[in-house]
Amino acid sequence: MRVQIALQVAAASLMAGTCFVAAGAAEAAVALAPHRAVYDLKLLKSHGKRSVEAVRGRILYDFTGSPCEGYALQFRQVSEIDSGEGKVALSDLRAATWEDGDAKSFRFNSENKVNERVVDTVDGNAGRDSSGVSVRLSKPAPKTFDLDAKIVFPTEHVRRVIEAAEAGKKLLELSVFDGSESGDKVFSTLAVIGSEIPPGEKLPDDAAAGNATLAALKRWPVTISYFDQGAAKTGEQTPAYSIGFELYENGVSRALSLDYGDFVVAGTMSQLELKDAAACK
Repeated sequence: MRVQIALQVAAASLMAGTCFVAAGAAEAAVALAPHRAVYDLKLLKSHGKRSVEAVRGRILYDFTGSPCEGYALQFRQVSEIDSGEGKVALSDLRAATWEDGDAKSFRFNSENKVNERVVDTVDGNAGRDSSGVSVRLSKPAPKTFDLDAKIVFPTEHVRRVIEAAEAGKKLLELSVFDGSESGDKVFSTLAVIGSEIPPGEKLPDDAAAGNATLAALKRWPVTISYFDQGAAKTGEQTPAYSIGFELYENGVSRALSLDYGDFVVAGTMSQLELKDAAACK
């Protein structure tokens, strides 16, 4: 299961505008809060051809940094998927990323194990200049390639979604590179942004409840669908997966819903620690 980019926008990623922001880091309009969140996973519903009887697991999302020093993410998702008849798969995904404040540099590293066997290992970096984005991979195999200048990295994606929500926009389309899976995929994304939830309304019942900082912030229900740009386009394209969540204006997300097509997993925030942001010098 793959939710790294989704949390970075739900980011939380858990895990977002209309044009690339070329302003300096200190001028960034959206202030993202350093925080550590834990999400407990369980099966919400199963449908389609692949039967899933149960899902349980946990996501650890540790986001630190500032516009001046850049943003670092430590991410881990452990999921146990029971497809019935004694067929249980244990997935353990660990990832670390760093993105500078003006979205010109991005480093990524990840390892995914299934039943304690490594199935994916990715390590690389990407840089942006006036001509576009250049990516260099060392794992799974040495490789270099170029991407369009309009591509955004994960933390920039978060900012774009929040900026669009603040502007009252309901739809936002962006191409995102997050270094996930094989390390060379680009996803077309469509964010659908719901009506603003003002402070004091629809009070949360998870770890966000009673948090004085979050209680003073507005938030929006958001659903983001991810489409593989390398897939053949025949008729209406089906997303590789979608994620729904409530996104606070400081980048914290709650009430995750991860839709993988044949089954949907709910992620409930069970722990939250908001950290102090380092002041820019």
